[in-house]
Amino acid sequence: MATIAIAAPHPAAVEAARQVTAAGGGLIDAALAAAAALTVAYPHQCSIGGDLVALVRDGAHGTVRSVLSAGAAAAATDPVPLRAAGDRMPPGGPHTVTVPGAVAGWAELARLGARLPLARSLAPAVALADGGVPVSEALARAIRNRLDAVRADPGLSALLLDEAGEPLPVGAALVQPALAATLRELADDWRHFYTGPTARRLVAGLPERGSLLDAKDFAGHRAENTAALSATVHGVTWWAAPPPSQGASLLAVLGRRGDPPTDPLTAARQAELSRDALLGDPRSGAVDIDGLLLRAERDVAALPAGPRPAGDTVAVTAVDDQGNAVSLIQSVFQSFGSGIADPATGIVLHNRGSAFGLDPAHPGALRPGARPPHTLCPALATAPGRVVALGCQGGRAQAWILSQVAEDLLDAPAPEAVLARPRWVIGSRDLNRPHPTLVLEPGTPDAEHLTAVAHRLGLEVARTSGPHDEAGHVQTARLRGEEVDAASDPRADGTTAVLTGSGPR
Repeated sequence: MATIAIAAPHPAAVEAARQVTAAGGGLIDAALAAAAALTVAYPHQCSIGGDLVALVRDGAHGTVRSVLSAGAAAAATDPVPLRAAGDRMPPGGPHTVTVPGAVAGWAELARLGARLPLARSLAPAVALADGGVPVSEALARAIRNRLDAVRADPGLSALLLDEAGEPLPVGAALVQPALAATLRELADDWRHFYTGPTARRLVAGLPERGSLLDAKDFAGHRAENTAALSATVHGVTWWAAPPPSQGASLLAVLGRRGDPPTDPLTAARQAELSRDALLGDPRSGAVDIDGLLLRAERDVAALPAGPRPAGDTVAVTAVDDQGNAVSLIQSVFQSFGSGIADPATGIVLHNRGSAFGLDPAHPGALRPGARPPHTLCPALATAPGRVVALGCQGGRAQAWILSQVAEDLLDAPAPEAVLARPRWVIGSRDLNRPHPTLVLEPGTPDAEHLTAVAHRLGLEVARTSGPHDEAGHVQTARLRGEEVDAASDPRADGTTAVLTGSGPR
């Protein structure tokens, strides 16, 4: 038997993990059950109509694999009409829907060490969708914030508005019978999402919305299982996902804390500029890893910058007492993704395609069959006697958010205190700011120094009135010695648990 610590941003996810470990599941089963439950409880942040990026550590061998299940643009994509309409991708709508990768990502994670059939890990999510889950504070806030988009889409309005056409209030039951039926179908065979009846229903509805995705696009999707990127700083090895994920940006910031160290805000700004200029899909063209990692000087000011869309995400982290670990992030990108929910399947479709650039010279440019630059940034840390899994909601700011807590989580006796600490982020349109801005929560450590550095870097400075979603929702699970623990960010609705489950196969 194994002792498993897990953290997730909603109690229903942790309860789902508890159910599957009680049924004989292990670490990966727990993470999968939590991830599936979140697609029901948190449709504003994740869905089976979104993507997934995860890191998985094998405690017996000390190896870390990256699961990248990021979907591609339609093979029939033509960037020319979009370029004629403007210099940026639309923020939502049919042209931003790429093939959703989450379900194939679940299947690949299960292949890496699940002890139960995937159907068992999906069972709590099916029950939640059938019986209803109370609307959380975060979901209610998201409905209010995107009420115009919700009202404009028949699928979203049927899901999220009451009979009077008003937003479901906190505590109201969110019942999703169409999604429950879809999840049952996928429990029978996950491939149905890409080549079976689920795919056929999705493909039937997409063209009338204006999407170019077809059956061949869905059938061609594969989750990528590859080696993770890593960097060792002061005896700690940090692991992140490779492109098209922005994982290299996190390693770049952490790496700048070596000898000699670089100011954290300066490092974050350098990494941000490099990411915006250099990140793309290695399947579609060369990606400058050394430039992303800040291991080589690049004149990024001379290169076309990528888009700066907003994003929304959930993270699940889990570690067991045998050193196995999962950091999993899945997302619909912006709240409620593309603003399209397919009524036939109950699936909210993401807008990950809004992250493409329209400049053909950019490595992240929209191309037929290409994957967009990805914000999802799961992370792991390993050091003698310690394993830490961490991830967060936070869109393009995930790397800087994680960099402010990562080192302290290695040894802090109370990880929840680290996550509650005030933080800063940088961004522009992704933070609803017209210009590049440093945003500070009240009480952020070294705020005066950060402000001075921001002015030197040409950043505007803004302050929030209290803890804010822009500062991210971090989840972490840890092994220190023989003890496991976990913490969930107080900015979210989450919780943690320490469970007893089966050890690895």
